[in-house]
Amino acid sequence: MEKLICPSLMCTDLTNIGDEVRSLDAAGADIFHMDVMDGSFVANMALGVEDYKAVRSLTKTKMDVHLMVNNPKNMVPIFADLGADIIYIHPEADTMPTITLADIRRRGIQPGIAVNPGTSVATIKELLPLVDYVLVMTVNPGFAGQTYLDFVDPKIQELVALSKQYDYQVMVDGAISPAKIKSLSKVGVRGFIVGTSALFGKAESYQTLIPRLKED
Repeated sequence: MEKLICPSLMCTDLTNIGDEVRSLDAAGADIFHMDVMDGSFVANMALGVEDYKAVRSLTKTKMDVHLMVNNPKNMVPIFADLGADIIYIHPEADTMPTITLADIRRRGIQPGIAVNPGTSVATIKELLPLVDYVLVMTVNPGFAGQTYLDFVDPKIQELVALSKQYDYQVMVDGAISPAKIKSLSKVGVRGFIVGTSALFGKAESYQTLIPRLKED
């Protein structure tokens, strides 16, 4: 199964976004990952509407939006209109996540849920038939540069096992190093959100790094 390498654009040089997106595209990036934070559901604030619009105008590559916001249902129409291909919500942030996920799919967008380190599979299992992607957070969401939380590994394995029944892709996000990509792909993880641990701020070019990350 081919790995999906998904650059987290929160970690890129936003002052040079045109060149960055074109370079990542040329290197074979599979999905551009866009973190939207409201300063309430998570303490930080990050990418917004104008950032999303700018990136969408630069590429035809798939783009997701990771809504780290309270009441994500209110933002679904905004990012749907901006051309999002995948929308992730945090179930804890939505009073009726089943309705929001159905609304995402009704708009022709692939729905996903993001699962925090402290969120158990048992609490989100009913949502698994409704999604195309499950994004497992391997750090506490909100800030780049954290340390990978190893206690999440059994949950990843459980969600990979359930994916065979419910037909979704397992993705991981947070301190994803080249070594983690190798080990987690072996247990069935399909996609990897990559930031400073594997891609950005390195001496080598994206054209060298991304193909290497996709190797077995």
